[in-house]
Amino acid sequence: MKILSGMRPTGHLHIGNLLGALDNWVKLQNDGNECFFFVADWHMLTTGYEDISKLSEMTRTLVREYVSSGLDPQKSVIFVQSAIKAHAELFLILSMITPLGRLERVPTYKEQLRELSDREITTFGFLGYPVLMASDILIYDADGVPVGEDQTYHLEFTREIAEKFNSIYGSTLKVPKALFSKIPKLSGTDGRKMSKSYGNVINIDSDTQELKNKIMPMPTDPARVHKYDPGTPEKCNVWYYHLAFETSKEQLDYVHYGCTHATIGCIECKKILMDSMTKKLGPIWEKIAYYKAHEGEIDDIIADGNEKAKKSAEMTMERVRNALNLLF
Repeated sequence: MKILSGMRPTGHLHIGNLLGALDNWVKLQNDGNECFFFVADWHMLTTGYEDISKLSEMTRTLVREYVSSGLDPQKSVIFVQSAIKAHAELFLILSMITPLGRLERVPTYKEQLRELSDREITTFGFLGYPVLMASDILIYDADGVPVGEDQTYHLEFTREIAEKFNSIYGSTLKVPKALFSKIPKLSGTDGRKMSKSYGNVINIDSDTQELKNKIMPMPTDPARVHKYDPGTPEKCNVWYYHLAFETSKEQLDYVHYGCTHATIGCIECKKILMDSMTKKLGPIWEKIAYYKAHEGEIDDIIADGNEKAKKSAEMTMERVRNALNLLF
């Protein structure tokens, strides 16, 4: 199965990205699928076109954190969207058959206009980004796209536009399907929605001290005012972090009993969590440190991935041009 997914280079990845996407990508890769994972730097411009001073730096950072989290350039094609100009060509072609009203009905369009009201994003590029997203997927003949529930609409849009193209010009574009996976629903360290803008995320590029600074102040069950007050783990955000980071069953039982029977305090509970998180994040920290010291290897991974992606994208574009009776 051919898999396609990507992320925008908005800064360092955090544990929500790791648990919600990257872990699944690594599994799909290691299960023997043909995987394409990219940095969506053109998509970054749809809402952040005014500040591009660190775009190339953030692109390298994202690739570094991809490979440090387990993506293997020997098994997966890791590339940068803007290096593959065919994305823009297919975007232009698909825009010819996409009704304006259809784009205006995309739920995230109006949502982001409200959320980002401090920016001037009433642009053609922002309105048309679902078409560019469709191009990203369709140009690689993706069979499946790993998505969360909040991204389902965009994949349905992609399927819709592919089917419309095929109905007009003949069977040319592969219609992809959504690949859903179980995603831990974690709140931020302050209990609110996990968001970089709230400053309540834990970056995967961190260390034990930063982890401690984030975990120790986390609010717990408000019923546990004192150590001897029994609590309810299911009402505590720290408990769900234990589950997400696969604290051992023995330790989970210990924490659950200790909380409900007031035999352990919240500090001990958080120390156990830190140990579990360090087991998972420690190897990632080591790889990040390695690639920071060997930046040239990241550039080599990008260059190699770009070449592979170009060849795959061009095969699709040849079919598209033939379907449209374009001479060149």
